[in-house]
Amino acid sequence: MSAKPAVRISIRAIAIGFLAGGLSACVSAPPPPPQDQMSRTQVETAPADLQLLCADAVAKASGADSTKILPVSSSKIDSKTYQVELDASGKKTSCLVDTDGNVKSVQPT
Repeated sequence: MSAKPAVRISIRAIAIGFLAGGLSACVSAPPPPPQDQMSRTQVETAPADLQLLCADAVAKASGADSTKILPVSSSKIDSKTYQVELDASGKKTSCLVDTDGNVKSVQPT
């Protein structure tokens, strides 16, 4: 075997190596773990319209200005009921409302 074919084979082998290395960089990373395996728990909050119904109910019960009552948190209690926590000018209030828009209770906390 002469030196020229051996050099050409070496150059081809190096070129193929660089090409293979470049293509391997294009392989995507594995997907992130599913959300249900993360440490945080998923909390379903009350829809905005139900939160506003609670704010109106608190305003009527307390005689406060409804623009001063703010929902601060909410969570789903069961398949048809949400609990909404509200702040009425510094006074904390809890409201239970169902998915049909019926306010079940308004309680100071």
